[in-house]
Amino acid sequence: MARPNAGTKGVPRAEREQQILAVASMAFGADGFAATNISEVARDAGISKPLVYNYFGSKEGLYAACLHQAGALVGDEIERIARGDAVGIERGIRTLDGMFALLEDQRHLWRLLHDRTAPATGAIAAIVNQHTHRIDRLAQEGVTELLALAGDSDERDISVMTAAWLGIVDSLMDWWVAHPDESAAQMVERVTRLFTALLSDVTVSAS
Repeated sequence: MARPNAGTKGVPRAEREQQILAVASMAFGADGFAATNISEVARDAGISKPLVYNYFGSKEGLYAACLHQAGALVGDEIERIARGDAVGIERGIRTLDGMFALLEDQRHLWRLLHDRTAPATGAIAAIVNQHTHRIDRLAQEGVTELLALAGDSDERDISVMTAAWLGIVDSLMDWWVAHPDESAAQMVERVTRLFTALLSDVTVSAS
């Protein structure tokens, strides 16, 4: 009888699962959920299609596992920086720095986490919401800290700024993914330069 934790061709099950997830994440990130073919994932992983279903149950199950892995990876990095000593805008730049470094060789994970072809309801949507809520919470924490340094504790100010920050992060990451020739180090330099220009001493007067 086969051992419960046995893989195929002498490969331990856990190792084989990670191999499948790596290939599937690239496929989902490149082509989107709707266009990804499990037969092609199996072929690229060097295994049979039935084995993919044996491990993950369905295409949705495989996608859910990829989402969990990618979401935890990004969320853990943001959490790590949040628990460090950086405050205010420095925390924001360090967060972007960490994300660029983390995703430089696996930018497909960003597309995976923002796949518009994925199911909008059910278990997959719940997984996306779980990881999105974690990232949103950390963003709000950072914004609250930033505004507190300026003596601003207005709840709507915090809400507006959190939404703005998340939009900035999404836009920067989308631009970076669309420009694969731009390294993580170059993006950090670019972001620092842009933020410095944006936050330089500029007097804004309201009429």
